[in-house]
Amino acid sequence: MATAAAGEAAPAGGGKKKLVIILVVVLLLVLGGGVAALLLLKKKPAEGEDGEEAANHAPAPVMPKPAPGTPPVFVPLEPFTVNLADKDVDRFAQVGVTLEVVDAKFAEQLKLYMPAIRSNVLMVLSYKTAAELLSREGKEQLAREIMREAVRPMGIEIDDEDEEEDPKKKRKKRRAPVFNPVTNVLFSSFIVQ
Repeated sequence: MATAAAGEAAPAGGGKKKLVIILVVVLLLVLGGGVAALLLLKKKPAEGEDGEEAANHAPAPVMPKPAPGTPPVFVPLEPFTVNLADKDVDRFAQVGVTLEVVDAKFAEQLKLYMPAIRSNVLMVLSYKTAAELLSREGKEQLAREIMREAVRPMGIEIDDEDEEEDPKKKRKKRRAPVFNPVTNVLFSSFIVQ
């Protein structure tokens, strides 16, 4: 009987060892798969100390050139009326904006995003003061900001030129220029009261 009990215990002990070995193998496979997934999904670091090599080897954006004699494509926006950010007195601005774009196909795509574009432009205008809008430099700055905000809903991020003037920021990160399909911002009316 003692031998029968020992014979039964031996297979049960061997079964536990097999179970432990299988669990360890499965655990190692899961951990190995997780590490492999992290390595594959992790962004590759830019070559070079400042990322200059990566920026130099990036392909330049292709800018479509209109055929000679082709009229420009314009997308007029409904006039904006907004309260300005002046603290001492209530002032408002009424601004008519027309966007000049690269082609008619992009103009149609732009119209699909019009509610988001109008919202972005209104936000830019509402943070301006009358003094900023009345100067030529202020209007030029507003045109650059509208150009940036007009393409943001489509996922195109345009950097401000002012941010790039800081030499410390230039050393940190150099990116290839982003092509902006909005080539110009034209003001059709501009009233500040």
